[in-house]
Amino acid sequence: MSHPRTAIVLGASGSVGAALLRELFADADFGTVITLARRPSAEAAAAARAAGRTLVEQLVPQMDPGSLHAATLAAARAAQGPLEGFSVLGVGAGTSKLTLEQHRAVDVELNAAFARALRDSGKVDHLAFLSAATANPEASTSGSGAAGMARYNRVKGESEQAVRADGPAVVSVFRPAMIIGSQHTPKLLETVLPWFSFVTPAKYKSIRVEQIAKAMIATAKRHPERSATYHFAEMMDLIAGGPGRARA
Repeated sequence: MSHPRTAIVLGASGSVGAALLRELFADADFGTVITLARRPSAEAAAAARAAGRTLVEQLVPQMDPGSLHAATLAAARAAQGPLEGFSVLGVGAGTSKLTLEQHRAVDVELNAAFARALRDSGKVDHLAFLSAATANPEASTSGSGAAGMARYNRVKGESEQAVRADGPAVVSVFRPAMIIGSQHTPKLLETVLPWFSFVTPAKYKSIRVEQIAKAMIATAKRHPERSATYHFAEMMDLIAGGPGRARA
């Protein structure tokens, strides 16, 4: 008897992560969701029970690359059925208060450790990875680390490079611009910016947390043949059932 899919998720405690869990619990193709986190989530456990899904919370109290790699590897090897990787981990608000190395320690080093463990398990050949529309590994490291600024863009770009270098054979990178429904997005921007969507370049259109989650799940279920990058238009196409038209 074949097993339903199992999702293994890093970063489930954030706004996009919570939306991803809701969508996974609602998807009949997934029977089990594994999360890697410092502490258990009563909310996630309740949502899993309500949906009739199995939630496995693999706790990593000391969230450092070595501990995360070991915990991810153990969880992946114990999983039943096809295993799909998802990472939505990233520093939310407050990046302007971090040093470059503090920001890299989360966005680059932890994501790389997770991706490497998925590859090392021998059970995961695709990772859906959340980045940002402005990611650029060649951006300047000077100045503010606030979202959208050069140093922030540099770290996001470096995180993409790290998971592609260390992770499974195929990495689908999702680059949203302003995220509606995120606890870090000012409510005023959520209200005002959609009114100007007709003049906003497609790459920078705002997108809801649920839409990002749906697009990530769509790629996981299709298993693309090569790594690619998805912006707003490609994510909308995935949700609609299209191929995504992503670029490598």
